[in-house]
Amino acid sequence: MTARVVTLDLDLDGVADKAGLMDRCARDLRLPDWFGRNWDALADVLSDPGLWSGDGVDEETVVVVRHWDRYAAARPDEWATAREVFSQASAVTVALALGGSS
Repeated sequence: MTARVVTLDLDLDGVADKAGLMDRCARDLRLPDWFGRNWDALADVLSDPGLWSGDGVDEETVVVVRHWDRYAAARPDEWATAREVFSQASAVTVALALGGSS
């Protein structure tokens, strides 16, 4: 099985709050226009296998979250919710990138 890697970059340039996080998710993860930009909608898209299947190829999708530590420090309550949503995703694997903050 191969893996497709998608990067979600939460640098603080444009991601200073929940709205910015949702916009970045929509952009970086190439979510559909109907994505509702709230926690429940994020949980739904990360658990919808139909959105992540790669042209019929048996391929796992790994979402690598970069620069999450900055967002976590700035918005700890929102980050706690985001981590919960990421941990419950069933259609993708979410990995937090450590180090290399450049």
